[in-house]
Amino acid sequence: MADGVPADIDTSVPHSARIWNYWLGGKDNYPVDREVGAQVAEVFPGIVLAARTSRMFLGRAVRFLAAEAGVRQFLDVGTGLPTVDNTHEVAQRAAPDARIVYVDNDPLVLAHAHALLTSTAEGATCYIEADLHDPGAILARASEHLDFGRPAALILNGIMGHVADDEEARGIIGGLLDALPPGSYLSLSDGTDTDPASVEAHRQYNESGAIPYNLRSPERIAAFFKGLEAVPPGLVTFTEWRPEPSPWDEEKVPGLCGVARKP
Repeated sequence: MADGVPADIDTSVPHSARIWNYWLGGKDNYPVDREVGAQVAEVFPGIVLAARTSRMFLGRAVRFLAAEAGVRQFLDVGTGLPTVDNTHEVAQRAAPDARIVYVDNDPLVLAHAHALLTSTAEGATCYIEADLHDPGAILARASEHLDFGRPAALILNGIMGHVADDEEARGIIGGLLDALPPGSYLSLSDGTDTDPASVEAHRQYNESGAIPYNLRSPERIAAFFKGLEAVPPGLVTFTEWRPEPSPWDEEKVPGLCGVARKP
């Protein structure tokens, strides 16, 4: 470790989790991340709002799942760096016995895992290092902590854009959901290609050296929910899913989110 940075973290290359952390107002990022984040925000200022309203959707979705749907197990893939109201905090606030497994493969996230590994005495929180592109490995390791004989919620918040191919993306989601029993849920958010400034900003982002993030049309995102029962209000913008008072009540950013139940 040099200057407090773990040896396996390359601070010369921007990273999506750290750039996202920068947009959220966090401090777990480096100059290269802030440079790319600021460049994207200059082309598309709404990216900061998109990051923050997507995060707020996550909190509302997890609270619904724990408090209203009765879910007690959460598999959060691509969790990113810890910030305010992480999945385990929201879930265990509503259901102290909730069990949460976080999945990521970023060394900085791993270095900060201790901030995630807090839990109520009744529940459990753990972190596993695995890659989104290998759902089999995710399930194998997650099954050590979750009971896949009982319903669980699969959380994919702002992560599927890292999988460019639609067939592969659907295969990953399907593979993860296939391991979960009926009564389980998918909670997903993703950016859309509906705003020209956002499309251009993401083009520049993808050329920065960070892992590319691919925007999709609303129709392509909707296909991720095929065969599932949508929870009202269905697939909507980040601020429209069970909205609560916020500074961004009327804002609509180019992104969609939804929660659906596996029948």
